[in-house]
Amino acid sequence: MKGRNNMRVISGERKGMRIKAVPGDQTRPTTDKVKESLFNVIGPYFNGGKALDLFAGSGGLGIEALSRGCDEAVFVDQSFKAVQTIKENLETTRLTDRSRVLRKDVTVALAELATEEPFKLIFLDPPYAKEQLADQVAYIERHDMLTDNGVIICEHGSETELPDRIGRLTVIKRLRYSNVISITLYEFTELEEHV
Repeated sequence: MKGRNNMRVISGERKGMRIKAVPGDQTRPTTDKVKESLFNVIGPYFNGGKALDLFAGSGGLGIEALSRGCDEAVFVDQSFKAVQTIKENLETTRLTDRSRVLRKDVTVALAELATEEPFKLIFLDPPYAKEQLADQVAYIERHDMLTDNGVIICEHGSETELPDRIGRLTVIKRLRYSNVISITLYEFTELEEHV
């Protein structure tokens, strides 16, 4: 795919640095155009907080979050090639000391991370054929893995329609980039007053 090796950090303290795509065609990197549009929606810059990049691939989304002001990021991918690429990209961008890379199945990683402090940004970008996004978002909600002002970002095939509500989480925006790629954003609804 033309241009897949020309990914960059779009903005923030590592702006312009090149990052590699995962070798082969098993991973589908989020394009720079989609990444830029997405971060314009969720907040161009962050004042601290943790990011979680699930199905991380090259680590582009988590690296972008770090560059824009997140304190730390956890990257999760089951693929050996992906984990190697993430580590290389973190070294290139000098972000290794603010990162953890886990080579694990996402379900296993979520169970482990559920005992830690909640995350401000959670990226879910699974292979389109293997989407279990609603279940994964429900798990995150049930285990309080998202901060009160946090956002869950789900990248998925455009034919997938995620529910408007999952537990206390509500869709705040649906972005469609093509007939193939869409992104759904969730955040906590305002707590309803108890009568």
